[in-house]
Formats: sequence, C-alpha cells, structure tokens
Amino acid sequence: MLYFIPAWYQQDEWCENEQVWNVRRMHTEFDDTVKQIQLFHRNGACPYRILLLGFTPNFRHFLHRQGVFHAPYLSCFDALQEIRRKRPMVLSFHNLNWPAGIEFIYTPFVVVAMLKGEKYAQIEFGEDGNPIRIALFEQGRICRRNIYDDRGFVSATGLFKKGKPFCQDYLTEDGTWKMRCFASDGHVEINPKCPQYLLQYEGQEQKKPFLKRSYESMEQVIGEVFSEYLNLTEDTDLFCAAMHKRHAGLLQEALSGKKLILSYFSDRYPVKDHPETFDMAEQADYIIVDSRENLKRFQKEKRITVKQIKNISPYDSRVDFGISQQLDVQKILVPVDGVHDMVFQWMIQLFGAYVSEHKNAQIHLFTRQAQRDRCEQLLGDTRRYLAKARLPEDLAAASAQIHGEKDAKDSFPVKFFVEQCVDELEVSKCMREQRLIVDMRKSPELYLQILAISIGVPQIVRTKTEFVEQGKNGIVLKKPGQLGKALDYYLNGLENWNKAMVCAFELGKKYTAEKLVEEWKEVIDFIG
Repeated sequence: MLYFIPAWYQQDEWCENEQVWNVRRMHTEFDDTVKQIQLFHRNGACPYRILLLGFTPNFRHFLHRQGVFHAPYLSCFDALQEIRRKRPMVLSFHNLNWPAGIEFIYTPFVVVAMLKGEKYAQIEFGEDGNPIRIALFEQGRICRRNIYDDRGFVSATGLFKKGKPFCQDYLTEDGTWKMRCFASDGHVEINPKCPQYLLQYEGQEQKKPFLKRSYESMEQVIGEVFSEYLNLTEDTDLFCAAMHKRHAGLLQEALSGKKLILSYFSDRYPVKDHPETFDMAEQADYIIVDSRENLKRFQKEKRITVKQIKNISPYDSRVDFGISQQLDVQKILVPVDGVHDMVFQWMIQLFGAYVSEHKNAQIHLFTRQAQRDRCEQLLGDTRRYLAKARLPEDLAAASAQIHGEKDAKDSFPVKFFVEQCVDELEVSKCMREQRLIVDMRKSPELYLQILAISIGVPQIVRTKTEFVEQGKNGIVLKKPGQLGKALDYYLNGLENWNKAMVCAFELGKKYTAEKLVEEWKEVIDFIG
C-alpha cells in the first residue's frame, strides 16, 4: 500500500483552505500530491490511500474539484472526532434550529439572519453552494462561529470573547465536544466524558484512549493518532510525504524506520529556503523533486548521502491544439511575476517598439498573483515605462480596458493587456490563444512550460530547461539583445512556428501520464 501524506493546509494551520464562494482564490489548489493521486487513481498503478493530518470538513468537495472524488483516505481528525460518515449530505440552513421570529435577508454574497431588528447570524457558502460557516452575533459582535462538515453536521465551533477568538471545540457527529483548542497558547483539552478516539482501518474499528487529558499543542494530539495509524500499517507499506514546514517535524519523528518518499514542490517548499529539512531527507529512501533545478541542488548538497533522487514532473503533457492560428492577432504571453523592475522596464520598452511596427502583435502580461489591484499596477507601470521611452503610453490598456475594450477616442490601438490567472484551468484557457511565450525569468514556471509543449506554443527563454530544445520548440537567448530576432523568427510567417509546434508535441511524449506512471513504478519497485 502506498500512503500519500499531503500538505493541504491554510497557511500555517492544521486545517484546510476551503474558501467562501465570493472571495477571490489567492493561490492554486494544485500541487505535486494532487497530480500523484490523479495518476494512481486513474491508472491503477498501485493500491493507495491518502492520510490526512489536518482538519478537513470539506474534503469531499476538494476531491471532487480535483477529479478524484472516490479516492480512499484516512483522516486523523475523523478519528479524533469519532466520525463514521463518509458520504456528503445536503444541508440546508433553513433546517437548523433557529429561534422563533428569525428573518433571513439575502444579499449577493451571504445570507444574514435578523432577530428583533438586530443581526443574529451570517451564513457563508462554499463554491458548491453548501453552507460552510455560520457566525453568530451578540450586540453587534461575533460570539460564535460554527464550521459545517460537507457530510451534514457541525464539525467545530469557535467561541469568541469581546469579539476576539477564545477557543475552538471539535465535535462528534451528535454535537458533543471532544477537544478544545485555546487561542491564547494553542494548548488542547480533552473532554473527560469521552476520552477516546476511533481508528477505522481495513473495515475494522478500534477505540483508543487518549494518553493525556491536556496537550501543549494540536500537533501533539495529531502525532498521537498518526502514530497509532502507523502501527496498523504493514512493514512493506510506502509513505510519500509532501514536504511542508507545518508537518516536517512531526513526520521526521513518526516515520522513522518506515519506507519513505519525500516529495518537494517548488511552489510550496523551495529547497533553497529550507536547508533544515536535509536531516529528514537523509532518512528518506527516495526523494522526488519537480524540476531539474531542484535535482541539481540536492545533488550538490554534501550533507545528503541519499543517492536515489529523481526528477518527476508534477504535470503531464497532452496534445491540445491551440486556437492562436484562428485569431487575427498574434498574442505574446510574457510572465512578469518575480521579474526585476529594471528587466521589466527593458521588456516593456522593447515590446513597445516591436508592437508599434507590427500591427498584429499584442503583449499579454501574465501574472499568477491574485491581488485585486494587480492588473492596474502592472498597466500603470507599463504606461510609465512606455512614456519614458517616448512611446505612446496609450499602447497599454487603461484600467477600464483590461479585458480588451478600447476607447474610440484613442489614437493608438491598445497593445498591452494583463492576463491574471490563479489556477491551472484559467492558465490553460489563456494559453490556448497565445502564439508565443517569452519568459525572461531565471527560473521559468514549470506548468507554463509543460502547457506550452502540450499546446505546441514556441518558447523564448533566458535559461535552458528540459522543456526547450534550442532552435526547435524554442530559443534560449544567449544575449538579451537577441530577443527581437527571436520574435521575428516565430512571428514572421508560419513555417518556423509550425516546425516548433511539431517539435513541441514530440518533446511532450516524454511527459505523458503513462510515462510519469512508469517513472513512479520504478521508484516503488526500487524501494519495495
């Protein structure tokens, strides 16, 4: 059995990152563990389970969004709260026990419950329309917040004093509190009336008593239950842990002596920023990294003697013809996150001169950052740098023109736009319209590069990677001044562009789901 231990946490807390539907998602939900589970779920490469450490009352909705709804899992918090239900259940807030005389006011974002002219509660909903939180108020200040499980019950309730968090109770299905975590210092108290937790494994149930009645932190409680789960596993079982600062210390101790695979994902846990985990890497049987750059970093690290380190892409390639040839314009995608201000200024001025001479060319500044003013900020900087170079600043869209509208009074056509894409679905939709990618960052984004070879979009990059073959599906610039010629090479006619598309599809054959599964099988066979 292969156990995946994911790192799906809300910032640095032991809980999921489920959001209300009307709040902009600030980061993608996709990571290495999602792709690994998708591969094993869809290809049946080997029996697997997900082992959840954190509090995930809406986990079924998360699995549904990732296309793996029936993935098997074990949950430490299900054990702690003695939860037996597995299937989601429709829950209507109307069916809750409201006081007589309650009145519901429907706003565009939430439902507000009013009692005798005062705000009594505020109901917040998830992306699928299910109630996920209900805040209760007294004299205009929050006094309690109930968190609802997608299986149809209150999973936790947070208590407030003078509007500030005091403690959070984790409940059983029938509403009995099992654990109380205090906000002041994070210590946890166990209810003495039900001092046990429930382990469910291979269709069997076991009740275990808590070793203490009080714990210094939630991590200690989770560690106790996690260790008991590990005692039920076989010596031949494998554990693939996503590296994250939240659980690194817990796993290093608990998984000692187990067959261990560590998975490093740059967007979540850059190797260069966490040298303290090299000790844990030393005890691993295999290390999986998501890029050649991370692979080289591990190979150069003298403190690590583990020889089994492999680069397996967290993304697979697939042939998906874009529609850029069907458009009247040539869209050039330019990622700008992490680009130094001087480099950004140089690019804007070079592209400004280029689009002034090429009527069909458009520059689409690509950002994954979700801040609401991100588009305006990028366009404002673009207009400022265009003006410095004595180029028409109207080439960049004004704030009202971000989505392509153009003021009829403008004397110059808009050539610069912003593509703000947070999750992979938005990025994929955007990419299908692009004729070319120009990524001047030292480390190009992995997902963009995989998507480019899937759609057949040529790439102009500053740093050589395994996803760009020089002169074939892209160009690695030796000098920045060569960018203008590189643009002409792919945009002046379709001959070179078509050749690049064919080469991209050939290169993509190395990263299909089938190839990734084969690489994972090699890892599993080696350890097993």
